[in-house]
This record gives sequence, structure tokens and C-alpha cells, in this order.
Amino acid sequence: MGNFKEIYLAGGCFWGVEKFFKMAPGVIETSVGYANGQTLDTNYDILKMTDHVEAVYIKYDEDIISLNQLLDYYFSIIDPTSINRQGLDEGRQYRTGIYYVDKEESHTIKEKIENEQNKYSREIQVEVRPLKHYILAEEYHQNYLDKNPNGYCHIDLSKADDIIVDEKKYPKLSEKELKMKLNSKQYEVTQNGDTERAFQNDYWDFFDKGIYVDITTGEPLFSSTDKYASQCGWPSFVKPIVPEVVTYHNDTSFNMIRTEVRSRSGKAHLGHVFDDGPRDRGGKRYCINSAAIQFIPYAEMEAKGYGYLLPLVK
Repeated sequence: MGNFKEIYLAGGCFWGVEKFFKMAPGVIETSVGYANGQTLDTNYDILKMTDHVEAVYIKYDEDIISLNQLLDYYFSIIDPTSINRQGLDEGRQYRTGIYYVDKEESHTIKEKIENEQNKYSREIQVEVRPLKHYILAEEYHQNYLDKNPNGYCHIDLSKADDIIVDEKKYPKLSEKELKMKLNSKQYEVTQNGDTERAFQNDYWDFFDKGIYVDITTGEPLFSSTDKYASQCGWPSFVKPIVPEVVTYHNDTSFNMIRTEVRSRSGKAHLGHVFDDGPRDRGGKRYCINSAAIQFIPYAEMEAKGYGYLLPLVK
């Protein structure tokens, strides 16, 4: 049995939004309709008068996808700073909005909006309200792009194939928890920016199939698919498993100018990234301390909660 939840999302023309979320992992059921207008009834022809928004009902399995991840997908397909416009469509019926039925979810939604605002200079205009009412749209609107594959769609449906890592699943540990979990070398590397010895660490010449996670939080960071033999003496990768899981910081220590790499959730020092990697694979070399990461074998990924990342390990 799944842990089913519901949310209603508005992101412009509901044809494309519904198709997109039907393709997203963990989505069980969708429909399109009209939400949060001024009247208890409406239809497509009078939306301007009733002020309803084109919305998509989404039933999802929280055991597969969290609300936070679902909203990551949502923000990947909208312009959240646009007022009453998405794609080629203009008008109040095309405004963006998140409408919830569970009051407890409002905190997650508002926190997501605040985090997204950091990415934009203009103010986010996404409406966040409890659902007042939802009127099912006419039958010809339901599953429109399934019935009309060449129909109008204002969003990039390929984004539904993106894998999103939910950082809320991997919270940063307290100082006390870190000291209990980590050995002295792991602590010095991740918390104080130390560097382990070249050629004298666990993973520099290790190439088993699987993923590498943050030793402090378990957040996935790198795939064995992207690991290569750089002969520098430390584990080397051409890229993170997904771009969002690492952050970059200027490092001017030891009279050098380098780019430090840290884990997103745990904020642990991982190593540095350089521009001397394989040119045919992007030209980057993520030089990472073995002490900052833990290897999860491919055969154990499903059991340890990383099954959603299996497609990224080849």
C-alpha cells in the first residue's frame, strides 16, 4: 500500500502540465480542472468571468516522491516571476499557483518558495492558497496530449525524466552527531577542510559499480559511471550525480586560487574541482577525498533507499 497524498498545481495551460506530471515518478493519478475562482461552477468559456485558474489535480505516492521533490519538478517547468502568463498564454486563468488540501503542507510549500526566491532577482508570483474548490474540466481537456500527441504544449516534457534528489531526506548532522559518527580523519576532512594523502586512501583506484554518498548525511554525490582513472592519487569524477547536490566556493588557502566543492545538505568539504579532466566528458576533474564519501554498491542501492538513482549507474 502506498502513502497517497494530493496537491493541485497551476502552471499555465493545463494540457502540458498534466502530461508532464503523468510522466513524473510516483504520480498515481491526474486530472485537469478549474480551481479557486469566484463561483462554485464554471466552464472553459467563462473562466475570465469566474476567475478560476487552470489547474492539475495530482495524486502521488509519498513513499516514491516527496512533496518537496514534486515542487522541484513544478518549478522546473514554470516561470515563477511571471504574472498571469506562461508560454504563449496570457490571462488570469494561466496564473501560477499551488493549492493544498492538507494544512500541514503549507510550511513545506512556503519554505520551497523562499528557497526558490534566492534564484531570482524579481519577486516570485506563485499563488499559495488552500484549495477552495476544484471543478473538473470538460472531457476533451482530460489527457489532451495523450489523445493529441502533436497538440500545443508550452513546456519541455523531457524535464520529467530528470532525477531530483530531495535534500530534506539527508539533513545536516549536529556537531555532537558528527563526532559520534565520523572517525578522526573523516571529521578533519569534512569539517576542517583537511586533505588526505594521495594514493593512500580507499577509493583512488576503486572502480566497482555503484554510487558515492556524503559520509556525513548519506546524500548521493557521485556515480561510478562518472569516475575515471586520473592518476592524481584521489578519487576523480567528471561530474556530480546531479548538479544540485554540490556547492562551489572560492578557496585561496596555501597561496593558491582553487574552487572548493562541498556537499549541499551536509556542507561537508569534499575536495576541489579542476579544469584538467577528460575533454570528451566535459573537461572537469572533481578531485574528492575518500574520507568524505561512502560507497554504496549497485546491488545494495534499492535496499538502502537509492533505487531511484539506478538509471544513473551504468
